[in-house]
Amino acid sequence: MASNSQSKGKSLHQSHVVVVMIPFPAQGHLNQLLHLSHRILSHNIPVHYVSTTTHIRQATIRVQGWDHNSISNIHFHDFKVPSFDSPSPNPNNSETKFPSHLVPSFLASTHLRKPVATLLKSLSCEAKRVIVIHDSVMASVAQDATNIKNVENYTFHSSCAFTTSVYFWEEMGRPTIEGLHVPEFPSLEGCFTTEFLDFIIAESKFCEFNDGNIYNTSRAIEGKYIELMEHASGSKKVWALGPFNPLTIEKKNSKEKHISIRWLDKHEPNSVIYVSFGTTTTFTQEQIGQIAIGLEQSKQKFIWVLRDADKGDIFDGNEVKRHELPKGFEERVEGMGLVVRDWAPQLEILSHPSTGGFMSHCGWNSCIESITMGVPIAAWPMHSDQPRNTVLITEVLRVGLVVKDWALRDELVTASVIESAVKRMMETKEGDEMRERATKLKNAIHRSMDDGGVSRMEMDSFIAYITS
Repeated sequence: MASNSQSKGKSLHQSHVVVVMIPFPAQGHLNQLLHLSHRILSHNIPVHYVSTTTHIRQATIRVQGWDHNSISNIHFHDFKVPSFDSPSPNPNNSETKFPSHLVPSFLASTHLRKPVATLLKSLSCEAKRVIVIHDSVMASVAQDATNIKNVENYTFHSSCAFTTSVYFWEEMGRPTIEGLHVPEFPSLEGCFTTEFLDFIIAESKFCEFNDGNIYNTSRAIEGKYIELMEHASGSKKVWALGPFNPLTIEKKNSKEKHISIRWLDKHEPNSVIYVSFGTTTTFTQEQIGQIAIGLEQSKQKFIWVLRDADKGDIFDGNEVKRHELPKGFEERVEGMGLVVRDWAPQLEILSHPSTGGFMSHCGWNSCIESITMGVPIAAWPMHSDQPRNTVLITEVLRVGLVVKDWALRDELVTASVIESAVKRMMETKEGDEMRERATKLKNAIHRSMDDGGVSRMEMDSFIAYITS
């Protein structure tokens, strides 16, 4: 088992506490724990980030919002696991839009248990205290932490507190709790494949032995749902340490700027809708055609990231599928719209003053990034936690609208529906009010990260707790 550890930080012999991150090998999970690693490192605590060789490479080349050099002090451990199939995504999957083509890479990552156990034993001999933070669906990989005296084990939940808490609220019999607003939310039907649900259930059993739970959210936006999680967790600590992503993005000179940012520089504030469906969504050719027509007919400025879902190994060398657009589309929308077919710097796009809306799948990573940048969301959920995240965005925080109702998830979304959603977001009073609420949320989050703010105090409390 290979390990490539890079660091310029203080040696372990000088450290009385070290942190080990174990992310799930999908972009929205790798990204969140890499951001948290950066935050913890800023408190002069050594951080070890563990994954497969492929996924360490994926996480590091896609770093956003930070200077690339700023992650050089993180100890990266890229362990080899058995080779796994890396098929192309299938947009015609009839059971669910869940990216089942990634499952072989997920199963391969469970083989990290042995090298992780070896690493933890080594670190436990050199540091007074080892803090493991593992993704909730990587609990089996971290299970040996419970057998080492000076190692503590915290579960990171990659979704919001609302989406997780309503599960416990249902288990409690849907009680009426003062100050807690729980609107109607969808069941989990259609959110996962049966195979992946079994995987989640198997992993959740190992979470029972953890020392606490961590969320990438803030009490400034999800206070009551975090309190519900605390109630459900009993004596175990619940930490809302988010937002993990940086709130201000470093400006680049024109030569370094991505084409999308140079394009945004030419447009008015709040005039562009950003259209991107994350790294686990693949559309049929028919649906892509409808999106193109809808965007064109809306007459609104847009940036559209048009790419397939990630494969299990994004470096496997097979040619990436290039989707066909309606004949003459890109020529007709020149100046009004930009189609990006490769990796796009989402945080930079969302933080740009010209961006006034985000048509999104509502993965939590995208949601929290959009909220922290003050950009409202046109929600088009695909699978997993996304339908329930949509409820938080549209019904609770009221910083978004629904493009596609989850109950109609199997139906084609027509160009006219897309056109209408884009216009609602970008040129109506309703859209302006969403932008105002999104800006207020952004400001509340920024204040919460200042000295004395609730998010700053939460992080300071966590750091004090693990270093005491």
